[in-house]
Amino acid sequence: MLSKGLQISGISFMLAISPALAQVSSGPVAAPSTAVVTPRQHAPRRVYGLVPEHVEGNVTVSDSTNWSGYAVTGSSFTTAKASWTVPTVNCTTTPNTYSSFWVGLDGWTSSTVEQTGTDSDCDGKSPSYYAWYEFYPAGSVLISSVAVSPGNHISATVSYSGSEFTTTITNETTGKSFSKSGKVSGAKRSSAEWIAEAPCCTNAGGILPLSDFGTVDFGDDYTGVTGTNDATDSSVSGAISAFGTAVNEAIMVNGSTGADEAVPSSLSSDGTSFTVKWDSE
Repeated sequence: MLSKGLQISGISFMLAISPALAQVSSGPVAAPSTAVVTPRQHAPRRVYGLVPEHVEGNVTVSDSTNWSGYAVTGSSFTTAKASWTVPTVNCTTTPNTYSSFWVGLDGWTSSTVEQTGTDSDCDGKSPSYYAWYEFYPAGSVLISSVAVSPGNHISATVSYSGSEFTTTITNETTGKSFSKSGKVSGAKRSSAEWIAEAPCCTNAGGILPLSDFGTVDFGDDYTGVTGTNDATDSSVSGAISAFGTAVNEAIMVNGSTGADEAVPSSLSSDGTSFTVKWDSE
């Protein structure tokens, strides 16, 4: 497991910028931020076992060793919108662990992910909460201008226009917001996702242990942020359920034992919202 030398909360730090960032061209920044690359990445989905595992109604369900939540597939996606409530981590039961919550484009079956989200981590037995954006495979970048606390309502959008992706994240509770644009080579724009993740290390090595985040709530029904969770591709624009048989559910499982680690609920009756419940580290 990676040693976590970077303390996000309460310690001032600087890291060298990853060379991988060279492939992303900088765009407009809506709020000042120090570009600090975190020691983790939020990688594409890693599958486990038989894919798909089974179909429930219109939803194709499969296991993943790093993702839990929902994705929709299609072509030429231009937006994905989300909202969630920052969960509180129990660092007494799961010290030195990590959990990420985000919205993004790509990564379900492709090798890039354009995304922005928040983390609820455990630095030893001390909780750490922060926002970030990432144009994977470039490094994850800390957003220091948007502070994050448990219970905050977060909204976020990833969009594509011309040749650039733009990530925007807003703490609806504090009103602080941040945007960043960039080009990502090889992006397919073939999926949109709403995900709880066990992140990985900067060299795409082993998946890190998952923090006990309890339950995280995604979508309008829980946050009151209208228009979330939804996406737009070349033929569909609407809530997750609007994508019909192109809706996918990921259950996070342990890569060694297959035991459940994080399990999403069914979609709400309006097709916008769901929860993800932590089961094990």
